[in-house]
Amino acid sequence: MRDADENGWVSSAEAWITRSADGGDFSRRHVLDTPMLARAEALGGGDALDIGCGEGRFCRMLQPLGFQTTGLDPVPAMVSAAQQQDPDGTYVQGFAEALPFSDASFDLVMSYLSLIDIDDAETAIAEMARALRPGGRILVANLSSFATSSYMFGKRRCAETGEQLRPLGHYLRTEKMWFAWDGLRVQNWHRPLSHYMQWFIAQGLMLTHFDEPQPTTGPAERIASYQEMPYLMMMEWQKPPKAPQNIE
Repeated sequence: MRDADENGWVSSAEAWITRSADGGDFSRRHVLDTPMLARAEALGGGDALDIGCGEGRFCRMLQPLGFQTTGLDPVPAMVSAAQQQDPDGTYVQGFAEALPFSDASFDLVMSYLSLIDIDDAETAIAEMARALRPGGRILVANLSSFATSSYMFGKRRCAETGEQLRPLGHYLRTEKMWFAWDGLRVQNWHRPLSHYMQWFIAQGLMLTHFDEPQPTTGPAERIASYQEMPYLMMMEWQKPPKAPQNIE
């Protein structure tokens, strides 16, 4: 049975929509947007699926690059907010672990800081691969596993609230934990990086890009804090193109 609150996102939806009205948080606006858009733009457009689209922010950013976007989110309030801000866009309530789309429907599938929210991420990754066309790409932004396991750094504090975060105790152990800030209270997963890598490889996907991007803009003190302890990563995976058929 699914968690009715979707790990806190149903009860936190209003706060998330409100705080996203100014363009997004530090991680998105100043660290991830530029490299994520650059990877997407290099693909030259097509049909794109944003899994965990929230209020639709990144779908709207992709459209000028030639993408016909579909946003998917399990939280009704998120889908409603996305549709209100983009009346001509396509937004669907649904779950990453059971995508309501046919095989090979998209040229680009994205998980922009959403894998950490998904309980059955292994199944979600299999679904991403299924919905991807041959030759298409899966573009992922995620919290790095070394950051989600504060054990590797000892005592640390949340950059936004100053709250001291407890060590998980062991990098190789998966664990789900609560985070609260700015009226939100949600659960994120810590998983070793090897879990994500193995799940993508098991789908026959090829890693075409990996990065730990640095801030490109933002307040100087936030940039300095991030560079001292970075916490974001990017991956791009390609589904092998179909082999050409021999015509006798």
